Amino acid sequence: MESAEVARRFLNFFAERGHTVVPSASLIAEDPTLLLVPAGMVPFKPYFLGQRTPPSPRMTSAQKCVRTPDIEEVGKTTRHATFFQMLGNFSIGDYFKEQAIPFAWELLTRSRDDGGFGFPEEKLWVTVYTDDDEAQDLWHRGVGVPLERIQRRGLADNYWHMGVPGPGGPCSEIYYDRGPEHGREGGPVADEDRYLEVWNLVFMQKQLGTVRSKVDFDVVGDLPSRNIDTGMGLERMAAILQGVDNIYETDTLWRVLERAAELTGAKYGADHRADVSLRVIADHVRSGTMMVADGIRPGNEGRGYVLRRILRRSVRNLRLLGGQDAGLMHALTDVAIAAMGEQYPDLVRTAANIHTVIDAEEESFLQTLRTGTAIFDTAVAETRSAGAGALPGAQAFKLHDTYGFPIDLTLEMAAEQGLRVDEDGFRRLMAEQRDRAKKDAREKKTGNLDVSVLDELLTRSGGRVDFTGYGAVTGDARVVGLIIDGANVAAAGEGTEVEVVLDRTPFYAEGGGQLADHGAITFGSGARVEVRDVQTPLAGLIVHRGTVVSGEARVGDTAFAEVDVERRRAISRSHTATHMVHAGFRRALGESAAQAGSENSPGRFRFDFTASGAVPPSVLRDVEDEVNAVLIEDLDVRWFNTSIDEARAMGALALFGEKYGDEVRVVEVGDYSRELCGGTHVASSGQLGLVKVLGESSIGAGVRRVEALVGVDAFRFLARESVLVAQLAEQMKVRKEQLPERVSGIVARLREAEKELEKLRSQQVLAVAGSLADGAADLGGVAFVGHRVPDGTGADDLRKLAADVRGRLSGRPAVVMVAGVPKDRPVVVIAVSEGARERGLKAGALVGVAARTLGGGGGGKDDMAQGGGSDAAAIGDALAAVRRAVEAP
Repeated sequence: MESAEVARRFLNFFAERGHTVVPSASLIAEDPTLLLVPAGMVPFKPYFLGQRTPPSPRMTSAQKCVRTPDIEEVGKTTRHATFFQMLGNFSIGDYFKEQAIPFAWELLTRSRDDGGFGFPEEKLWVTVYTDDDEAQDLWHRGVGVPLERIQRRGLADNYWHMGVPGPGGPCSEIYYDRGPEHGREGGPVADEDRYLEVWNLVFMQKQLGTVRSKVDFDVVGDLPSRNIDTGMGLERMAAILQGVDNIYETDTLWRVLERAAELTGAKYGADHRADVSLRVIADHVRSGTMMVADGIRPGNEGRGYVLRRILRRSVRNLRLLGGQDAGLMHALTDVAIAAMGEQYPDLVRTAANIHTVIDAEEESFLQTLRTGTAIFDTAVAETRSAGAGALPGAQAFKLHDTYGFPIDLTLEMAAEQGLRVDEDGFRRLMAEQRDRAKKDAREKKTGNLDVSVLDELLTRSGGRVDFTGYGAVTGDARVVGLIIDGANVAAAGEGTEVEVVLDRTPFYAEGGGQLADHGAITFGSGARVEVRDVQTPLAGLIVHRGTVVSGEARVGDTAFAEVDVERRRAISRSHTATHMVHAGFRRALGESAAQAGSENSPGRFRFDFTASGAVPPSVLRDVEDEVNAVLIEDLDVRWFNTSIDEARAMGALALFGEKYGDEVRVVEVGDYSRELCGGTHVASSGQLGLVKVLGESSIGAGVRRVEALVGVDAFRFLARESVLVAQLAEQMKVRKEQLPERVSGIVARLREAEKELEKLRSQQVLAVAGSLADGAADLGGVAFVGHRVPDGTGADDLRKLAADVRGRLSGRPAVVMVAGVPKDRPVVVIAVSEGARERGLKAGALVGVAARTLGGGGGGKDDMAQGGGSDAAAIGDALAAVRRAVEAP
């Protein structure tokens, strides 16, 4: 039974029993404390906490999940994986144990012909919480499980909670007996390799207070309404139903693994190390594909860092298997898209965008490997010259953090050089970086608030703050909450920095690329708050940040909210212009030019999109001309709500990676542009006035950025450009249209002059080679030359001079050191002849001596090496230090 069929049967079974099928939420978690969705119940937390009204009291889903705490164990075992899918059925105050248990038993044991999974009853075991007599009775008397196949377990195994105050309760797990060849008898308590957990049924029935750990918490009392939350691992179920030994041999993962073996020539099952690499590749390619499809982009922090690490581990393991060529990730991504496309059709629809991002990251990392190897060689030389046996953790962290060099590669290459790596130091620095990234991300979203404070405000707001800003820029409201320094307060006095939550607001919170509204909130008491930022730290909660400029603001007071209209209009012009430029680029470059981010600010906007390379200037001009021609037509801009399926049927563009509910808002600019969007817009395209594209650039692997001006800002820019062009034309004594040709000629002549100067400078430097060789000092049978060149001499000339002098000393053991200051930092080059190398003198080690004296580092090969530092005044000392090192016996 294929994985897609496992999911289909599960969802159909519960749909037939009154459950609403809820599509998988994005991997990007709404919870600000989470980078990625790690469990199937995460999207349902607001319903369990009473913050939102569920679409139905009975729901079921197949949820995409990613967990990375054990990422380094992936591949080493067949149990660990990063991406997985969790099937679940949920009851919010509807049915409880008495129906959840029979539902689970029926689905598992019903024949496959009748839509079930067809498990033999005698193969199934269950566990219940220590004192949950009710669950045991339902299993035994209700569905007929013999008492000898029901086992009781404690808090660590059979009690569930969220890790924070809220709902919790006992759980019951269902296990499948894989047979004596997989382990010893005795049920799950004896051997969880033989008895494989397939389903966990959580019975939320208690209200928890303080939660200190998994097994240490306070039970406040019974929940007012009891809930059901279940989780079935799709991959694990597929392994059992497909009769394979582990998840890597199931249909979706095996297809990627098998293709990786074909591309690299590896054979799965023949070599443990190769098997580990193939499993890493299969898991990570699938994970990376799913993450990119949800709009995550490779980066150096947060979820972007998780994605980058996953993709780069894939490339690294391909290389370990002998796959050196670019393009391997493209082929494997194709397989992952085909394998998962039946369950997630959007993968097929956005395949071009997924490829663009992953291909670019692969190419970027291959370049990183080339650069990083040179940096690694320098670090090894410095470590050896210092007499240490381990590469410092700070060096390994720099390789990883600055150059993207994976730690496992550093460990392997260090071992090849006979060195260890200070892994403890590396991991300490990594942990500090992760903590900083999490703190920064959390503070951006929540303003450094405790999430429990936000939860309380969301509950006070009835689960959602009403946004009225599409049709109004002012409105009456009630003050739901005030926050000062992360704590709920009853009042805020004049001069206080405060965060205000209203029950309804016309203020647009930053989101979808659109900056937040500014304005003011006037309280019934006469107090006034100047609003400078608006955020949505939790879904449905809108928080206004500002300063009390007069009076005292109080919770429960009436309020009048007023948006800065001019700012809103300017931002709305930018947002509509972004839609139009997006449409223009898709017409010019094709569907692969998908929006990957934007920022709409007053009079200016930037638009990020996926692309494999730079956009030609001619395309930029064509898009700009086309968009401005559409503005002249003054097309109506309209918006309306509809279903996601209907929106796609009419051709509305769903932005790559954005999260959408069942009902979506469609924004149309005539017939030119149609997108799903929650932002604010102008009434007609003519209100934009003018769009001026400033240029484009790369902001990361596979992503380009266009910046542009709109409205009055565009007019002002063109006016300044016109004055500047006129001034240049006057200085050059040519007409405006002749300026490019005149400037091009001047630049060409300047470059020729610079080449001539560089040639003369090089000749002057090299002219002293003969006299330097003639004047070489004899240091115990080694000819030594130490020379400082004039400041400004290029590093290339230093290397040429050192090599030339060494050549003139051929036949003799010789060490040549040339130092100078090419720009603002000292550089030293050392060349060592073969005879000197036979005496144990190595250029890399000697450069290390000089570079440390200069306050820097360096390295290279035994015959020639280069280093540098920061203290140009120490060049004389560096020359002396190297001379002493050559003299030393």
